[in-house]
Amino acid sequence: MTVGEYLLRRLVAWGVDRVYGYPGDGINGIFSAFHPVKELRLIQVRHEEMAAFMACAHAKFTGRPGVCMATSGPGAIHLLNGLYDARMDHQPVVAIVGQTARAAMGGSYQQEVDLQTLFKDVAREYVQTMMVPSQARHLVDRAFRIAQAERTVTAVIVPNDLQEEKYEAPPHGHATIHSGMGWAAPRVLPCEEDLRRAADVLNAGQRVAMLVGAGARAAGAEVRAVAERLGAGVAKALLGKQVLPDDLPWVTGAIGLLGTKPSWTLMSECDTLLMVGSSFPYPEFLPREGQARGVQIDLDGRMLSIRYPMEVNLVGDAGETLRALLPLLRPREDRRWRDQIEGEVRRWWEVLEARAMNPASPVNPQRVFWELSPRLPDGCILSADSGSSANWYARDVRLRDGMMASLSGNLATMGPAVPYAISAKFAFPDRVVIALAGDGALQMNGMAELITISKYWREWKDPRLVVLVLANRDLNQVTWEQRVMAGDAKLEASQDLPAVDYAAFAESLGLAAARIERPEDVGPAWDRALSADRPCLVQARTDPNVPPLPPHITFEQAKGYVSSILKGDPDRGAMILDSWRDAIKSFFPHGR
Repeated sequence: MTVGEYLLRRLVAWGVDRVYGYPGDGINGIFSAFHPVKELRLIQVRHEEMAAFMACAHAKFTGRPGVCMATSGPGAIHLLNGLYDARMDHQPVVAIVGQTARAAMGGSYQQEVDLQTLFKDVAREYVQTMMVPSQARHLVDRAFRIAQAERTVTAVIVPNDLQEEKYEAPPHGHATIHSGMGWAAPRVLPCEEDLRRAADVLNAGQRVAMLVGAGARAAGAEVRAVAERLGAGVAKALLGKQVLPDDLPWVTGAIGLLGTKPSWTLMSECDTLLMVGSSFPYPEFLPREGQARGVQIDLDGRMLSIRYPMEVNLVGDAGETLRALLPLLRPREDRRWRDQIEGEVRRWWEVLEARAMNPASPVNPQRVFWELSPRLPDGCILSADSGSSANWYARDVRLRDGMMASLSGNLATMGPAVPYAISAKFAFPDRVVIALAGDGALQMNGMAELITISKYWREWKDPRLVVLVLANRDLNQVTWEQRVMAGDAKLEASQDLPAVDYAAFAESLGLAAARIERPEDVGPAWDRALSADRPCLVQARTDPNVPPLPPHITFEQAKGYVSSILKGDPDRGAMILDSWRDAIKSFFPHGR
C-alpha cells in the first residue's frame, strides 16, 4: 500500500466519505489512490478556493469535519480564503496539500512554496509536513482530532515523491508515534456556583434580552425554554439565524447594520443581557456599558466578555449550560416587557412587507426575498453571499423549524453562496437547497460553480438546487458603504459591473432558468424554480438604489448620505426616491 492509499483509507476510517478538491502533479500520488479506495468520493470543483468553501459548509451543515485537497504551490495558495472562512467561523476542516519532492525542497524548484509558513496562521493549531511514510498515521489522526477539539482548520502537507512510497507502520521503538482513532465531544458545564450566580443576575432583571449565535445552533429548544421562563426577547446574530424560527412572536431577528428595529429596541432598552454562543463584533448595537447586567455562555473561554463587560462568564456548551441553568430561573410573571417586544416584532413585519411592496426600477430586491419566504419548502437549506443579498436574507427571509442556513460570518468574504449550496446538496441530496447571491459574487466565482452543479445534479435524490442572482450591475454593498460610511459619491469605475445573461448561461449548461424583469414576475419565478425537475437559476433584475437601511440611523450615517448626494452621486435621484419610500413605510406601513 502506498502512502497515498493509506492516507485515503485513514480518512475513511475517520468517517469521511467525501473530499472536495482539484488535481495537480503535486498531489497525483494521493489522487491515484482514489482508484482502489472506492469508499471515498472525490468531488471535482472548478477552483481550489471553492473546495475549501465546500469543506467549510460540510462542517457547518453536518457537524462533521470537512476535507479539501489541493496540489502544491498555486493549488495550496488558492485554498487559503476558504480555509480562513472555516477558521474564523470555528469550523473543523482538514486540508491535505501536495508539496515539491523532498530532494528538491530548498532548491527554488518549480512550484516550491514554503507551505509551513503559508499555513501557519490559518492552521495555527496544527500544520505539519510528512517526511517519512511512518508519519502518515499520526499526522492524519492528529489533524482530525485537533480540528474537532479546537473547532478549527488543520493542514497536512505531503511531498509528492513520498505519496507513492510504500507505507510503513511506525516501529516499536524510541522516538516513534503510535496514534489511535476517535474523538468524542466532551460534556462542558460551568460549576454549580457560577450557574447560581448567573441565575441571580437573570432573575433580578426586569427587561431581559438574549443574543444567540452559531454556538447555539444545536440548542434551539433550550434557548426557547429559557426565553419563555425569563420573558425575554431574542435577537439572532447572522450565524445564529437557524437557532430559532422567525415565526416566534418574541424573536426580533437579525442584529447590527443588517438587523431589525426590534433588535435595536431590545438592546437599547434592556436591563439584562444573556449572550449565548455568539462573537457578534459590533458594540454599538449592544447595550451601553453600565446599562445592563450581563451573562455570557461560550464554549471558548477566550471569547468571553470581549464584546460587552459581563458580570458572569460561563464556559460551557450552550445546550448543556442552558439546561442546567433553567431550573434555577424563576418564571417571569410581569409580561409587560415581553408584550412590548412582541408588539415591536409585529409592527416590524408589517414595515418589511410594506417596504418590499414599494415600487422600484425595475424590481425591488426586498420583494424578491419577501415572496420567497412563504414558498420555502419544509426542511430546506439556504446559503447567502456577502453583499446586499445578505441584508435581505437577514431581514426578509423567515425560517421555520427544521430549516438550516449559513453564510460567511466573521470573514464575510464574497463568493461562498454557491459552493455552500453544492456542499449542502451533497450532504443532504434529498433536501431543497437555495443559494442567494449578488451578481458580483456570481461573476467572481459562482458562474464557474454552476458548471459543477451541471456535472453532478443528476445523482441527487431531489434535483432542486436554486441559485438566485440579483442582477443589479452594481457591487451594491460597497456602493452604499462608499455613500454612507465614507460620505463619498459612488465610484462607477469600481462599482459598475458588466451585464451578463446569467439565465442564458445556466440554460447553456442544461439547467433551468427563470427571469424576473417586473414585480409581477417574482412569485411565478419562485414557483417555477421550486417545482423544476433540475437545478434552476433565478435572474432578478433589481434596483441597486433601494437602500439597506440600518435599524437606527446615526448622525454620521445621515451626514455621509447627504455628502454623497452633494458630491454628485450618479444615482442620486433614484437614491433619494427609494430612500424616501422606505423611510415613509417605517412610520406608516399601511399608508399609501
